[in-house]
Amino acid sequence: MAELPVIKRLRKDLETLKRELTVDLPKELERARAHGDLSENAEWAMAKQRQEFLRARVGNLEARIVELTMIDLETIPRDTVGLGSRVRLEDLDEGGIAEFEIVVPEEVDGAQNRISLSSPLGRALIGKAAQDDIEVVTPKGKRAYMVKQLTTIHAILVVENGQTK
Repeated sequence: MAELPVIKRLRKDLETLKRELTVDLPKELERARAHGDLSENAEWAMAKQRQEFLRARVGNLEARIVELTMIDLETIPRDTVGLGSRVRLEDLDEGGIAEFEIVVPEEVDGAQNRISLSSPLGRALIGKAAQDDIEVVTPKGKRAYMVKQLTTIHAILVVENGQTK
């Protein structure tokens, strides 16, 4: 079963954090312990804080990976906007074209027009097909758009995996 591309990146991040927690950080703690009195040892205190942070982050990543692996890509629509879709919109108020990708929160990047499903625009787009009009309230006020082009995650994964449709 195919899985969301973000899962691979999160697993890599998790592996890096686990290495730091189990290999690198114990060495730092040992070096700090060698400096003597731990009650006044700033290196020891910082290493212990880092250890707590890493443990929490590892737990959060493990939980998030489990959540994301439970998403069945087959339940994502193939003809309307859903998670992973790339959408080309025409601004019906001011003209112009904008492109967006609908992503999970870990992948949001305004500079790359990667928006969350839960953003106002993301919520307005969910379930829309090519040529559908939408209205969305933005910081600039109510805006109207038309979905000019839609590529769903299914087509994107086929292309990224080097397969033909």
